[in-house]
Amino acid sequence: MKIISNPYELKKYLNGTSQSVGFVPTMGALHKGHISLIKKAKEENTFVVVSIFLNPTQFLKGEDLEKYPKKDEADKKICEIAGVDVVFFPHAKDIYTPDEASILAPNVRGYILEGASRPGHFNGVLSIVMKLLHIVNPTKAYFGKKDAQQLNLISLMVKQFFMDVEIIAVDTMRESDGLALSSRNIYLSQEQRKEALKISVSLYEASKMVSKKELHTTTIIKAMREQLAPLEISYVEIVNRGFEPIEAVEIGNTIILVEAKVGDTRLLDNIWL
Repeated sequence: MKIISNPYELKKYLNGTSQSVGFVPTMGALHKGHISLIKKAKEENTFVVVSIFLNPTQFLKGEDLEKYPKKDEADKKICEIAGVDVVFFPHAKDIYTPDEASILAPNVRGYILEGASRPGHFNGVLSIVMKLLHIVNPTKAYFGKKDAQQLNLISLMVKQFFMDVEIIAVDTMRESDGLALSSRNIYLSQEQRKEALKISVSLYEASKMVSKKELHTTTIIKAMREQLAPLEISYVEIVNRGFEPIEAVEIGNTIILVEAKVGDTRLLDNIWL
């Protein structure tokens, strides 16, 4: 496994390969969810690149950039064991300059749901993903479904900028009790972790209601909010896969999304129906 920090060195290195390249961008603190992305990339490509970069531009003032978990050496070891070919491990100075061109999230879809409570967050997400995709120039890039809004906006950016990469969505990995894997789970105390299970339980409740032919979104959302109490709920929403609000669940074209705070920790989860 090769570790490269300089973007130009990585571009030069990858220009020499005619193999299909699978790319997994991460912010580090790797867990089984990231490993599932790497595994999928290895299955579908002959060469796999993983980036580890804690992107400062997607954190707003007062958010958890400084305390975000960093496990650089462990992450590199995980990549090595997983059979990654190249780890791209840049520093902020390798990626950003003092006078940056801007990539802006869409005026509507970038400022609903998570974007409503974190205005500008998706500008930072799209900027770093755009940079990374241009550096790596992969055949396919892999993202988890847990960050569904992020996935939607990245797919939209790739389409609107006519970028030659296929975006692959990979199912959310969960703990045995249903909690969605997240690097931020490390913040939770034992008691908070029990409270966090309300999030996945509310989604299972929604899925059960749909299986019993309850398709009205207002009814489902009301039941979910009752299940989530007393957590601090940022949103419970049901949208189609274009992230447009819907009045009734459309099987095969629906995402049910939750963002809630457990203590000071913001957690996201969703199910795709």
